[in-house]
Amino acid sequence: MKTARRLSPLPLLLILALLIFTAGLITGWTGASTHHPDEQTDPKTLHAQNPAPAQSAPPLPTPTPVPASDKPSAGYDGSGWNLVLVNWEHSLPEHFTVPELTQLRGGQAIDSRAYPALQAMMDDCRAAGLQPVICSSFRTWEGQEGLFEEEVQNWLARGYIQEEAEAQAAAWVARPGTSEHQLGLAVDIVDTGYQLLEKSQEDTPVQRWLMAHCAEYGFILRYPTGKSGLTGVSYEPWHYRYVGVEAARAIMDGGLCLEEYLSD
Repeated sequence: MKTARRLSPLPLLLILALLIFTAGLITGWTGASTHHPDEQTDPKTLHAQNPAPAQSAPPLPTPTPVPASDKPSAGYDGSGWNLVLVNWEHSLPEHFTVPELTQLRGGQAIDSRAYPALQAMMDDCRAAGLQPVICSSFRTWEGQEGLFEEEVQNWLARGYIQEEAEAQAAAWVARPGTSEHQLGLAVDIVDTGYQLLEKSQEDTPVQRWLMAHCAEYGFILRYPTGKSGLTGVSYEPWHYRYVGVEAARAIMDGGLCLEEYLSD
């Protein structure tokens, strides 16, 4: 029987030291990957980790009020913007502006306060199988001035002198400042099948429907037949003006013009 050989303790100690050393290295590597607040970090990384707080939407701008000098005073009876009287005797200030306009098709526009009623009226007219079209609406002072001057030139070409030509022109085209189109509350509506601005427009299906129903939407036929002595404008079976439902029904049912209604 052989005697067991005793191992020297030196190799065991060497192996134990090597294991301790290796464990220390692993611990050091792991600790180096941990971020500390006082260490530098790429600004882009910080921005990604801490995004800027969401920006709230900027508040809507406060509408700029219309200066008092630009508000119509002549003919304004205090009843409201929808009943301002504009005619040959009651002119708008030269710098009058509509507070807000809503753009329509074909480059037309109307006072935004009257737009919902106009849209409803046009929609219902079309729903009845008809084809109304707006051929004129809001006009600037310069636009009205151009139209009036063009009409004056037509009368001058017929041999009238300046004063007579202007008087004749005013019967068909309002002088600048005296047109309801400058208020943004008037629209000229014609039948798509017949677009001439003449008396026979009253016989079209569109005009028959509008004359019967316009008051339901707050509109009136502004220049009815037989009222030119009061309105200063010849009969126009295409010109509609917004005044509000209550006034419109009283005017249309009573066979009145706006001047008569406001004088009561």
